[in-house]
Amino acid sequence: MRTFLERRPACLASAIYAALGAAACLTASPAAHAHAVVGDRVFPATMAVDDPGVGDEFNMEFSHIKTSDSNGNDMNVNTVSYEWDKLITKNLAFSIASNYTSQNSPDGSAKGWDNFTLGAKYLVYANARHEFMASVGLLATLGGTGSKAIANSFSTFTPTVYFGKGFGDLPNSLAYLRPFAITGTIGPNLTTASSDQGPNSLGWGVTLQYSIPYLQQQVKDLGLPQPFANLIPVVEFPMSTCTAGACAGQTTGTINPGLLWLNRYGQFGVEAQIPVNSRAGTHTGILLQAHVYFDDIFPNSLGKPLF
Repeated sequence: MRTFLERRPACLASAIYAALGAAACLTASPAAHAHAVVGDRVFPATMAVDDPGVGDEFNMEFSHIKTSDSNGNDMNVNTVSYEWDKLITKNLAFSIASNYTSQNSPDGSAKGWDNFTLGAKYLVYANARHEFMASVGLLATLGGTGSKAIANSFSTFTPTVYFGKGFGDLPNSLAYLRPFAITGTIGPNLTTASSDQGPNSLGWGVTLQYSIPYLQQQVKDLGLPQPFANLIPVVEFPMSTCTAGACAGQTTGTINPGLLWLNRYGQFGVEAQIPVNSRAGTHTGILLQAHVYFDDIFPNSLGKPLF
């Protein structure tokens, strides 16, 4: 249930992706389990748009980007974030996340912990044959739990729907398109603040992925050596559309092309962050990720569901 937390200007509500659960048992998918695995498909833990799976895992990311401060000056923003997800049952996970942010501009600097985010996520459906899965969830970012220099004083609640679809069910004539997959999220960010301080927004995002491991194992073994055999090229599109206040109707976000390398126990990733418009910024940033699968490393202890 990986979520990348990033502080936004007050006129663009924090787009937080997340999780609280609801109903329905996992159906038509005995192979679906942690790390968003359904049938032969593995949806990796992408960095900016959360995947549709649940698991026992720990994620750390580093982000660097230049953005504009309130006076229009360039501000360097460095962020180290973490998220820990704990399985309660095989389909339900709780999470806790936050980030430490350092902001430096000609007008001064600020640093400290952002607000804590608590979440839950429930895998409601998976179909192994069609490599499809969907989850629902809720995240609650608790205002006032972080540093006053960095964190917002108001809280944000985000009910979210997550989905993933692999194209392994394409016909043989399109076999080399089978490694493609898409994932996505959508959910409103509902704040406890007035519209001028923290307007409500709609958080949404999609990813496009091409799995080299899937190509090698399910389509044709090209004999690629490591590390290339375990790479997944990906492009993420994390977006936020303001729905209230002076910024209503405006969309901001980034386009994030990158690479993920994964094995059974975890993954590493790197992505660029390219603003989609001038409201989102004018500088390209970078994201780095290290992600650990506790349920594969410690299946009988730390990575075991509580129930």
